[in-house]
Amino acid sequence: MTNETNRPLRICMISYRSNPHCGGQGVYVRNLARALTELGHHVEVIAGPPDPLLDSDATLTMLDCLDLYNAENPFRTPTRSELKNPINLLEWLSISTMGYPEPETFGYRAYGHLKSRLHDFDVIHDNQSLSYGVWALSRRIPTVATIHHPITRDRQIAVRSVRSFWKKLKHLRWYSFIHMQKRVVKRLPKFITVSEFSKADIWREFKVPGDRFHVVPNGINTELFYPLPHIPREPNHLIATNSADTPLKGLYYLLQAIHTISQTREIQLTVIGAPKTGGGIEKLIKKLDIGHLIHFTGRVSNEAFRTHYAKASIAVIPSVYEGFGLPVGEAMASGIPVISTTGGALPEVAGDAALLVPPKDAGALATAICTLLDDPHRAKKLGEAGYKRVQEMFTWEKAAELTVAAYREAICDHRKV
Repeated sequence: MTNETNRPLRICMISYRSNPHCGGQGVYVRNLARALTELGHHVEVIAGPPDPLLDSDATLTMLDCLDLYNAENPFRTPTRSELKNPINLLEWLSISTMGYPEPETFGYRAYGHLKSRLHDFDVIHDNQSLSYGVWALSRRIPTVATIHHPITRDRQIAVRSVRSFWKKLKHLRWYSFIHMQKRVVKRLPKFITVSEFSKADIWREFKVPGDRFHVVPNGINTELFYPLPHIPREPNHLIATNSADTPLKGLYYLLQAIHTISQTREIQLTVIGAPKTGGGIEKLIKKLDIGHLIHFTGRVSNEAFRTHYAKASIAVIPSVYEGFGLPVGEAMASGIPVISTTGGALPEVAGDAALLVPPKDAGALATAICTLLDDPHRAKKLGEAGYKRVQEMFTWEKAAELTVAAYREAICDHRKV
C-alpha cells in the first residue's frame, strides 16, 4: 500500500486555451505542471494555442486546430480543405454565429488524440473545458476536472454590463457553451476548485455535491513575483493587472475612481496589458478625459513586470468577481500594499493583508486609495503582511501536493467502479 500511494503518477493535463502571460487558467497549467514534475510525477500537457511555454520537464503536445483567436490573425477564413474536417466545420460555424466553441471542439480533439493512449496515463486532469470529450474519457480512465469558478458568473456580469438588447443576446450566444458544461459536470466524478467561495458558488450554479470537491488554493510563483527593495516606490502611482476589457475584472470602476481622485490630487495608473481598440475602456477613458493619467503596458517581460510592481505605491484589484484572484496574490508576493474588492473569493485570498472595499463601487475605491496614499505606515504594514501571507499559504508546491491527493482518490474510486 505504501509503494502504491508513493509511486510517481503519469498525469495528463488537458487545457483548451492557456495563455501563459494572462488569465488564471494559463498561469494555473504552467505552474501546476512545473510543481508536479518537481514532486517527481510525469506530466504531459495536451493544449491548444497559444503555446503555454512550459518551463519544466513536463511534455507538451499541441493539438492542431483552426486557432481563430490568434492575435496576429484573428477570425481568419479557413480554407476549404480545413473545413472538410467536421470538428473544424463545427468550430467555424459556431464562431460565425457569435458562439465560443473552443471548450467543446478542443474536447473532441483531445478525445480523438487520447482514446488510443489511455494506457500511457494514470489520471486525466481537465482544466475547466468540462467538455463532452472529457466526459467520454472519464468513463474509461480516472478523471479530475478543475473548475476555477462557474462561468455562469461571467455570463451574468457580461449581460448586466450592457443595455442594448442586441448586445445582451450576443453575450448569451457567446456563453452558450455553458449548457454543455452544466450537463458534463453532473457526470464527472471528481473536481478541484481553488477556494471555499468557488466551491459554494459551483454548488449554487451547477448543483454539484460538495463531497465531490477538493479545495486546492492556487499557488503564487514567488520566483517571478518578489520584492525589489532597491527600487523606490513612486508616490501616487497605482498598478492594476486585470484584463482591461472584461466586465468581470472591474477596470471600469477603477477608471472612474481615478477621475474622481484626479480632481484633488496627482494620480497615475499603470495597467499591465492593453485595452481593446475602440472598446468600452478606451471610450470611457476618452469620455473622462484621463488618458494622460493611464499607461497601458501591453505585454511585458517578467523583469519589467517586477519593476512595475516595485515602482507602484499601491496595487488595486477592482474585480467584480473572482474565483480565486491571482493578481491579489502576485501583488502581495511582490510586497506591495493591496486594495481589493470583496468580489467572490478575494477576501479569502487577501485575508487581513489588504484594504477591502465593496465591488462595483468607484467611490469606495477612490476613498480607499486616498486613505492608503495618506497613510504610508499602514501601507507598509499591509505590504509586509501580504508578503508573509503568500509565503505561508500560497505556494505551488503545496497546491501540487493537494492536487496529487485528489488524483489518488479519483484513481481509487475509479477502480472500485
